[in-house]
Amino acid sequence: MADNPYYQQYQGYPAASTSQVPANAYEYDVGILAQQSVYVPGAMIDKRGGSGGKVAKGGKRTTVLRKGGGKVWEDQTLLEWNPSWFRLFVGDLSNDVSDDVLANAFNKYGSFQKARVIRDRLSQKAKYGFIAFSDPEDFLKAWREMDGKYVGNRPIKLKKADDTAIRPVEIGHRKARQLEKDLKKNRHKPY
Repeated sequence: MADNPYYQQYQGYPAASTSQVPANAYEYDVGILAQQSVYVPGAMIDKRGGSGGKVAKGGKRTTVLRKGGGKVWEDQTLLEWNPSWFRLFVGDLSNDVSDDVLANAFNKYGSFQKARVIRDRLSQKAKYGFIAFSDPEDFLKAWREMDGKYVGNRPIKLKKADDTAIRPVEIGHRKARQLEKDLKKNRHKPY
């Protein structure tokens, strides 16, 4: 192993002078540290947008409750949006538009904060999107200038987004348990 160029002495491990360690051992250590720094106990986010974690009795968790079609569900993804931002609804998106394409179309405005494309759960086709601005002047300017402009291969339609959609609330153990029960009951229904 001493003649092999893929092995070298690594200072991170307390190794004897005769032992050799793989050359990529440092990258392995850095990767482990990165994974450990990302892990937060009890903060699992699943693909449905729910928290997935249990709330202990007497504990609370912050979430956003959504209502529609006679159902109530929680949407943790809305916590990424600051309620003080000015948001535009983007309709008529073509399927080739991604979050990055939408962001690049609006990042010329100084107070642009975030762009998100919402896709159909089954077909993965783009349905609509949202754009956020921190300044109301840029919000209005973007609305006037970009309404009807092509983003991707289709002209977009802009409207003011619903301000009441993002209301963070704290839910306790009983409400979290009820939401999880409802989610299990409707798990195999696409909508």
